[in-house]
Amino acid sequence: MKRFYLLIAFLIISCEDNNNSIINQELTFISSEGNFGSSNASISVYKGESEIQKIEDIGDVLQSILVHDNKLFAILNNSHLIKVYSISEEGLALPGIDIPTNTSSPREMVVVGNYLYFTNWNSQDVKYLNLTTYKIEGSIKVDGMPEGIISDQTNLFVAINMNSDYSSASTVVKININSLQITDEYKVGKGPHALALEGDNLWITNRYYDNSYQTFIGTSKIDLTTGAVTIKDYGRGGSACAGDLFNFNKALYRTFDGGVSPINIDASILTTGKIGNYNDNKLYSSHANSEHIFIGLSDYVAPDTVLVHDKNGAYVYSLVTGASPGDYANWKPE
Repeated sequence: MKRFYLLIAFLIISCEDNNNSIINQELTFISSEGNFGSSNASISVYKGESEIQKIEDIGDVLQSILVHDNKLFAILNNSHLIKVYSISEEGLALPGIDIPTNTSSPREMVVVGNYLYFTNWNSQDVKYLNLTTYKIEGSIKVDGMPEGIISDQTNLFVAINMNSDYSSASTVVKININSLQITDEYKVGKGPHALALEGDNLWITNRYYDNSYQTFIGTSKIDLTTGAVTIKDYGRGGSACAGDLFNFNKALYRTFDGGVSPINIDASILTTGKIGNYNDNKLYSSHANSEHIFIGLSDYVAPDTVLVHDKNGAYVYSLVTGASPGDYANWKPE
């Protein structure tokens, strides 16, 4: 009889442990852009490899997502809208809050203090949203169409991706958060896109086109101590992906040649560390959390696929998404 009670106790404890591991598991959000001119953008929510929620038809071109303080912020570029959702262990609470941006064509975002700063193509500026009132309080004008944005908590760094005539720009601007003024500019090669800070270095991916609309890619680096700029042009690249950057296992990676590869200190590609070997013309996005690398592939129609790899670079599972999986965010319960 004693063994029976011990067995029951063991089963109860085991079930509690399993339930706790499920409850405390990190959520991964994957945003799918959808098709331009449609409203078929979507957000898929996963616990591990299980999809627990999918929000469909939320607007036109879901450009970027960001998690901050148990909220998910989603920028809808061609709907000119920011949506805000509360996060729980069950996913996103609906319907969320809509914040119009007045046809600004919003792109990317970063949170510093009590403000969300986001870049805008049509209005050619960086706007700032008060996270208490959800009011857009002002803007900082830039010369051209801004894309990537990142902060060191004192300054904003903004990639000016294109000029107003849609030709490739080549500037990253530094904006002091207190004064809201541009304090420096760096020439970093054509088509600056995504940004990543690593110590005193600011890294930038580049994509631009020649007169025949062939795609060329590269990586640039700014030494923020000296202002010195390093530019590496890799030549022809896949047509789908502008280039994502992320830190993983104490190395900086970028999308490259159908996968993701570490970057050397001189901005060259460490090809021996490449993870993934997919069709470069379908490579659309990449991301990493503490345990896994995510590589998004796109045929521009749903369903599309995100391939997940472990710390050793081995493929572990796939996630089915909407059309054009473009951005990622993670959340853990406190």
